[in-house]
Amino acid sequence: MKKFLLILFTVLLCTFAFFYKENKLEKANVVKFSSWGSQTETQLLKELLDDFEKTNNIKVEFQHIPQNYFQKIHLLFASNLEPDVIFINNHYLKMYAEANLLEDLTEIFKEDFKNYHEVSLNCLTHEGKIYAIPRDISALVLYINKDIIKDNIKPKTIYELRDIAKKYTNKNHFGINYEEDPLFWLYYLASNGGGVISDDGKSIILDKRESYEALDLYSDYSNKYHIAPTKAEIASMTTAQMFINGKLAMYLGGRWMLPKFKETIAFKWDVIEFPSSETNKIYIDSSGWAIAKKSQNKENAIKLVKFLSSEEAIEKLSRSGLITPARKIKDNENIFTKMLNHAKPTPTNTSYNKINDILRTKGESVLLGEKTAEEAFDENTIKKLESLL
Repeated sequence: MKKFLLILFTVLLCTFAFFYKENKLEKANVVKFSSWGSQTETQLLKELLDDFEKTNNIKVEFQHIPQNYFQKIHLLFASNLEPDVIFINNHYLKMYAEANLLEDLTEIFKEDFKNYHEVSLNCLTHEGKIYAIPRDISALVLYINKDIIKDNIKPKTIYELRDIAKKYTNKNHFGINYEEDPLFWLYYLASNGGGVISDDGKSIILDKRESYEALDLYSDYSNKYHIAPTKAEIASMTTAQMFINGKLAMYLGGRWMLPKFKETIAFKWDVIEFPSSETNKIYIDSSGWAIAKKSQNKENAIKLVKFLSSEEAIEKLSRSGLITPARKIKDNENIFTKMLNHAKPTPTNTSYNKINDILRTKGESVLLGEKTAEEAFDENTIKKLESLL
């Protein structure tokens, strides 16, 4: 009986060891990957991930988070359930890097950096180290309804842009769109020589005369000159839909609108740069792939990032029209890459999400025409912003 129990115990122990080893191997061949994205973008991404799985015999557990992405990523990190590979942007990268949650990718990928637009690498750098490999660069451009604006326009300042919008506003359409998100009105500040955070990240420049004037001018678009629609006039539509419907002569938006416009717009249209110059550069943002510091599967995570950032993968994403690639690829000289000559990374810091919250809250009264920029962003508000540097 004892001999039988000993044999049974040995068999069970071997079986447990076998399954433990198999389970460990199985986990080693699974990479957890998170990203946001539209249905079109997600479909393209799934096709790339399928190719990666077939080529490398590594399973990718894709966590698609279309809404409240970073809130959910925060929770995953807090619960030690973070993905191995995380799609991230420059607005949040510094916060995660400062908290030592991301792997320093500088040495691993440095031989490939020469193939990237420098501004994209700068966007995803913290204290001299690269924490994410850039996929795309994002800047706002002016989409032009050529059936309304038949002339070749090239505004050099936001004041010239205002005058053009005035010229092409009538009972049938507005001159330009009007958005509440700071992403849009920060462009006016930068174009006018202002901003929120200085380029070196050491001071708040929202109280500069150039910043106040630009924000007040933006408010005047809707509240004084009425060359842009009010929230009531937009109603249940989006301004993008208004542009598609021919109700806007110009539309300030990102590259991500390109596929939708190509698919739905019936009139002639074009794309031009937002006013900028060598001294007053516009802002550029970038998104890319980071690797979790505590990842137990870094070797395969690195393989996935190398695959997704390869020239072949980026060309496929670029052909869709969804992104302006951060990687320098053939035959990609267009308005979205030309504007990089007058562009700089959006100045951010580890508290940038909190700064953005203040901009949204305090900026609302300016956008509604209830306060001037200086009244809304008064001395106390500027001090609060300075405390977040």
